[in-house]
Parts: sequence; structure tokens; C-alpha cells
Amino acid sequence: MSTHPGPDAAGHATATRVLLVEDEAELAAMLAGLFREEGYVVDVAADGHTGLHLGLTRRYDVAVLDRGLPAVEGLDLLARLRRSGFTTPVLVLSALGNPADRVAGLDAGAEDYLAKPFDIDELLARLRALRRRHLDTARALPVGDARLELDSRQVVSGSTRTALSERECDLLATLAARPRQVFGRDDLLTLAFPEAENPVVVDTYVHYLRRKLGRGVVETVRGRGYRLGTVAVRADEGPVA
Repeated sequence: MSTHPGPDAAGHATATRVLLVEDEAELAAMLAGLFREEGYVVDVAADGHTGLHLGLTRRYDVAVLDRGLPAVEGLDLLARLRRSGFTTPVLVLSALGNPADRVAGLDAGAEDYLAKPFDIDELLARLRALRRRHLDTARALPVGDARLELDSRQVVSGSTRTALSERECDLLATLAARPRQVFGRDDLLTLAFPEAENPVVVDTYVHYLRRKLGRGVVETVRGRGYRLGTVAVRADEGPVA
């Protein structure tokens, strides 16, 4: 597994981040090298368990999964990720390339399916297409009935707009990207505040978000951490103090 830092939660980073889950070491090294030549930041997992962990704890622009994985089979991995709120577009690579196999991959939640052996230029073109699609839809995240607009760093609820600081936006975006996931403080420190060292900063910005958007915007799960809640701002009442 590579050790690249996690992506900026609010989408400020310009590098495309790719999760590559492939158990064939030579193929994984070749693909990771090609992706990096394209300017992508790549995390490589050699089995389904590692791929599941990365998918649930980091954010990616595109994921490339092999089907024949040890520990957790590729389509089972994809189904688990989707059930956990993983919305990153996925391309499945597989030696299983007949129509029934392709249908199974798409039904499991993949956006694209490419059979091995494949043409490198075609693979890279498909990744670019998936990335464009992802960027077109990833500039706003739902927060209950409201939405977080990443470019303006505002939470919009009806006709009310509540401005967030950069760090507040980073934290809320991290939670909103995985609305059903419980994040430990250390996870949030890594994902939303990679430059910080003290996890107390997480509690501080949870407090700031609650002050602006209502206590329910971030739920505390006792003994485990935090997860996304709902925004209390309404069009007729303005931001919660």
C-alpha cells in the first residue's frame, strides 16, 4: 500500500487521486506508474481488505478494481463500498469479459468495465472520462435537506446561505462524503486537517459547525467518534447562533 496523504476534503487539491486495487504485483506496478505519469496520485492495494479500508477512510476521484482479488472478491468489495456510501466512480478490470460478467460488474455498482487484456490508451481515456464525470457532480454534497457548495464554501438550506471557513468546509465535506460512516478523531484529523497534529482541533471545528448550523449537524457516536447529522438552518430563521 502506498503512503500518499489523503485528499483535501473540500476538493481544493488539483491532483486526481486514484485507488488501484490489483493483486498482480507486476500489473499493479505498471498501472500505478502509468497513472503517475498522467499526474495522478495513486494508492495501491493488493487485496480486497486493504482496498476496503482505503476506500472507507480516504477520498478518491476514480477507483480501478480487479475482480479476482484475495481476501475480498472484487465485486463483493465494490458492493460493500457502495453500501457504505462510497460514491467515487469505479472502473472494473477483469479477465472475465463476456456480456454476463460485464452486466454483473455494472449491476454491482461499477460505472465502467474493461476486459483484460486491454489497450493502455483506452484505459487512460476511460479514466479521464470518469474523472470528468466525477468533477462535474462533486462540487456540492448533500447535508440532510441542505447542500454544501464546495466552491463557495457555503451551506445552502432553502434561501439561506451560511458561509464556512476553509477548515469548517473541509470537516463538513469529509463527513458529507460518507454520510453513514462514523469517523474517529484521528481519521478526521488525517482527512480534514492533514497539517495539524493535535486531534483536539477536530473537536474545536465540530463545535464551530454546530454553532453555525445547529447541534445536530454533527452527531457524536459515544466511544467511536463523529458522523454527519442534519442542518438546522431554515429559510425563514437564518443561521443558528
